[in-house]
Amino acid sequence: EGQEIRYKPNNNESVIRIIAPLSSFSQDTGWREIEYEVDRMRGDSFNDSLFAGGEFKIEGKDNMAFYIVLTVEHREYDPAYEFEKEMRRREVLLDKRVVSHLPLHLTLASDSFIVMRNELKSIIAGYHWFGDWGRDSLISLPGLLLVTRRYEEAREVLLNLVRYESNGLIPNAFIDRSGDAIYNTVDAPLWFIDRVYQYLKYTNDIDFLMHIWEKMASIVDNYIKGTYYGIKMDNDYLISHDAGLTWMDVKLGDNFITPRARKAVEIQALWYNALRIMDLLSPDGEGKYREIADMAKENFLSEYDKQYDVLDTRDCSCRPNKIFLVALDFSMVDNTMGEKIIRDVEERLLTPYGLRTLDRENPLYKGKYLGEFNKDIAYHNGTVWPWLIGYFVRAFLKVKGYDERLRIYAFENYLKTLLSNLGEGCIGSINEIFDGDEPYTPRGCISQAWSVAEILRTLAEDILYIRPPYEKHFLNNAL
Repeated sequence: EGQEIRYKPNNNESVIRIIAPLSSFSQDTGWREIEYEVDRMRGDSFNDSLFAGGEFKIEGKDNMAFYIVLTVEHREYDPAYEFEKEMRRREVLLDKRVVSHLPLHLTLASDSFIVMRNELKSIIAGYHWFGDWGRDSLISLPGLLLVTRRYEEAREVLLNLVRYESNGLIPNAFIDRSGDAIYNTVDAPLWFIDRVYQYLKYTNDIDFLMHIWEKMASIVDNYIKGTYYGIKMDNDYLISHDAGLTWMDVKLGDNFITPRARKAVEIQALWYNALRIMDLLSPDGEGKYREIADMAKENFLSEYDKQYDVLDTRDCSCRPNKIFLVALDFSMVDNTMGEKIIRDVEERLLTPYGLRTLDRENPLYKGKYLGEFNKDIAYHNGTVWPWLIGYFVRAFLKVKGYDERLRIYAFENYLKTLLSNLGEGCIGSINEIFDGDEPYTPRGCISQAWSVAEILRTLAEDILYIRPPYEKHFLNNAL
């Protein structure tokens, strides 16, 4: 009773099993030539050949339940039992939400990004074509695993990344087949320190902190003395770095589209934030991290008079990266400067679906993410990224205040439209990017981890103001 079909793709060790109880199967060994309409519209290659192995047929009356299982595992399957088991797991997941008002579909979407790498949890950056990226995993962690109370999995993700720490660097990505780590990122290690702090604010897991403290200290020590990719603390106590190491890292041939070399603004914000966190958590209380932080802040503020995107090159392009000067826990700018930054970003970059990566008046601005080469140019030169809206909301409320009236205002004006149009690309999830021009067509991956994560985080922590349970404990120690 029932059918199981097995396929072994060429040059692949896995065997694909398709199990369909109560079915009959008709074999077809042909191939199908297909065209992807969305890829055609995007200007991508849109032709493909797909193997058609056959078809299952199941006969039954109305409302009959039937199951089809696709797997590469070798164990026995009871499809009905597996289905009920998965439904129970999802119910537990939803029960663990920090507050029941979080969107159910986004909470379920968040679960789809949690995967395994070498027996520990990791985070897939997006579907259908991204793997697990260090930067994306770390930015996504609070929204996917902390506000959803999946603390043990958050701990695993942090452990999974820090075990690859080398010369103060955390992997940016992993090569698909070999699994080798690639370290071309200046911000991932600084995000790592921040994410340990966010995890502690939810768990107060001091044993974990002690376990990885040497790795955290290694990050800062290597940034001070210098490490690969030109990453080094300069004489002004700010971080210098090579081109293409920030999240705006697209490369065409030998050239980076947005090189942002030397001293990108969000790297300085993350550096100061990391130093203050290290000072707060340091077991010896020497104060060396605070001394460096104070000097970095003094020198940064002496140079930051025109909201530069990159300090050393005096790049005045209006980009969203300066929002991190306000949004992170420890900020170098005061409320007066914070208000100027928020006003500039709101007037020039804000859309109903996130922040543009470049203002429309800039001659480099590209409002449509279309065409094989033009897409790469537009990716960080005008294209809208939903994940940035979470940090914009946080920055806005940090400066304006968290009273209920302002939180309602932030939701109505910055998040409501995006949440009202979920599923344009993937049902119940949020795209990677949107066009910078109206009608803000969804583009890129149809379901992106940090898009989902930052909306969940900002809804919980900022709009609903459900703060991490141990936040006051750490903040009191920071005063």
